[in-house]
Amino acid sequence: MKIKLVTLLILILGQVVGYAQNRPDEHLFGHITNKTSKEYVPYIHVSIKGTTIGTTTDATGHYFLKNLPSGNYTMVVSGMGYKTIEKEIDLTSVKSLEMDVEIEEDQIMLESVVVSANRNETNRREAPTIVNIISPQLFENTNAVCLSQGLNFQPGLRTEIDCQNCGLPQVRINGLDGTYSQILIDSRPIYSALQSVYGIEQIPANMIERVEVVRGGGSALFGTNAIGGTINVITKDPATNSIALATASTFIGGRTPDINTTLNASVVSDDNKAGMTIFGSTRQRSPYDYNGDGFSEITKLNVQNIGLKGFYKTGNYSKLMVEYHNLYNYLRGGNEFDLPVQQADIAEEAEYEINTGGLNYDVFSKNNKHHFTIFSSAQLINRTNYAGTQQDLNGFGKTDGKTFVAGGQYTYSMDRLLFMPAELTTGAEYKVDDLQDDIVGYNRTTNQHITIKSAYLQNEWKNKQWSLLLGGRFDKHRLIEGPILSPRVNLRYNPNSLFSFRTSYSTGFRAPQVYDEDLHGTAIGGAISFIQNNPDLKPERSHSFSGSIDMDKTVGTVQTEFLIEGFYTNLNHVFVLNEIGTNPDGSFILERDNTSGAVVKGINLEGKIVPSTDLQVQLGMTFQNSNYKVAQQWSDDHSLAPQKKMFRSPDRYGYLTVFYQVDKDFNASLTGTYTGSMLVQHFAGYIQNDQEVNTPSFVDLNLKLSYDFRLEGGTKLQLNGGVQNMLNSYQRDFDKGVLRDSKYIYGPALPRSLTIGFKVMI
Repeated sequence: MKIKLVTLLILILGQVVGYAQNRPDEHLFGHITNKTSKEYVPYIHVSIKGTTIGTTTDATGHYFLKNLPSGNYTMVVSGMGYKTIEKEIDLTSVKSLEMDVEIEEDQIMLESVVVSANRNETNRREAPTIVNIISPQLFENTNAVCLSQGLNFQPGLRTEIDCQNCGLPQVRINGLDGTYSQILIDSRPIYSALQSVYGIEQIPANMIERVEVVRGGGSALFGTNAIGGTINVITKDPATNSIALATASTFIGGRTPDINTTLNASVVSDDNKAGMTIFGSTRQRSPYDYNGDGFSEITKLNVQNIGLKGFYKTGNYSKLMVEYHNLYNYLRGGNEFDLPVQQADIAEEAEYEINTGGLNYDVFSKNNKHHFTIFSSAQLINRTNYAGTQQDLNGFGKTDGKTFVAGGQYTYSMDRLLFMPAELTTGAEYKVDDLQDDIVGYNRTTNQHITIKSAYLQNEWKNKQWSLLLGGRFDKHRLIEGPILSPRVNLRYNPNSLFSFRTSYSTGFRAPQVYDEDLHGTAIGGAISFIQNNPDLKPERSHSFSGSIDMDKTVGTVQTEFLIEGFYTNLNHVFVLNEIGTNPDGSFILERDNTSGAVVKGINLEGKIVPSTDLQVQLGMTFQNSNYKVAQQWSDDHSLAPQKKMFRSPDRYGYLTVFYQVDKDFNASLTGTYTGSMLVQHFAGYIQNDQEVNTPSFVDLNLKLSYDFRLEGGTKLQLNGGVQNMLNSYQRDFDKGVLRDSKYIYGPALPRSLTIGFKVMI
């Protein structure tokens, strides 16, 4: 079935890019060179501002735009890692114009274009709020094969695994757990409650063009759950005719294989009016048992992914985008992997089939002042799962999820509104999220029907020195009485080219929906626990304040940037889990309820230095404090005093990345994370009584070396290898046996592991 689908996609691809039509005969051509090295730069985007006209330089750094309409235009030259350049061109009196451009490197990516700050394309230096970018280079240099593995290397972000049996991953932003983060795919909230359970590990790195991260409350832009921050996954667009095949093998603990294979292919028509990219990946991971008790600490995994993204330019000022991907995901943890799950002492198993698609249509005005977008996305999820202990026959379940999102956005650019140039953005969204989850043996059925109607309006006054953004969003959530208003205010001041000052106020909310990423069965003490909601559960609200100073300085060829950012988030009606008893079948009941509130505050530090084009160093550190306003009694063992500190939230954590190009073909990267001590819960079972444990600190260092062989015809072969977690900084006190607490897991995701791989690029 997969082979037939690939064949069909390739046939469609050939038909799309074969289309052409007559156009005017003005042409624009030239080459792009590096201002410092004078070398030609391949794969740089060359476009006409305010239109859909554009192309990418070829492998030799040359470009050719043909059949352009006569007129005066602004030519835009941009690329990841380079400063964006705009040049005025006149095509009224010539049939062909040669325009050669020199571009400067921007390794700290201050000139990169981002969309997550205000839902419009904005230069990162002039964005009203801090936007961090995770580039494809970072995914490659850190040997990350999926989204979750690349998120650690940004200030304020930390990923963790929360279950030995199911491998539940989550990302924490500014100390708040994964349920407080909004994850978008191409700026769309198609990421459903069901997919959020394992989603950040299901998104393969080879479909990602970049990831944009905005810390702090973002519900004014993106709706529910955007309290800790927003992660916007921008998928790859077709840009050039290319093929890339790669495989990366990790041997966990030096022995257990985790093999990932990827394929990317794209083709663009000669007139750049149509194009399509196809991506596919497979990942096979065997279960890993660290302490030799026969039970997995790392789950068995089988992931298969295939998808496409294409465009068709219906005119010089309009473009249609289409995307689709299919994901199959199987995972299992516990023991007795050779036996059916119901014969194991402990087993958690889930099998997903996820189909996601979307359409996006953009229209620009000829004067570049109006931009209108309409979009729709849909997702279908079918899941079968099992969660049981001691040969339990009741643990089988089935879940079906359907998500649909549609909306439109209008942007109007004004030369002046009152006192400054301004950009007005308004839009509306409608989202439906249906879910049915059945575990018949436990007599547990969840039917969830959510509709969210949203409208937003914002205006940003901006120039090179100042930016003031005022905006708000109304969300009418089916599970909340009355609409939710989420306002935001952002102020940026650039007194000179050295400093950028920013301050912001924003809000966020979480709805008391029935199914969320923490609502799944977990094995504790040889029995299954289930989480339920208190019938009187109220929505959670947040108020976030932040202020930052961003300093960047270039001296000769040395580029530097230093950021200090303070953040303060006040949470009201915070969701907490309390153990309230057991079911007749012996399973534990954990109830989600409201507490009075919590405060999360801290400082993010980030430094970047690029001494030369051969060396890049980036490091960041977060110092923070996360406390409930009123101490919480989390255990029914009342000998444990109520706790104000949030669990699994270290007071300090950070990261380091060092990339060094030894010569033109030999590259080395050293990356690492630091996780300070944190307080975690340890439930009774393997141990006699519930405990609170202060974990040790961890330093997780990784090394990767790669060498490129340049073959005939522009083909490149890369061989690479390295070591993950070189210091073997890993948890030493896992529970053992059938009575273990599967959620008693912390620290780095892998012990010391070896990696080896290759990549072929045509």
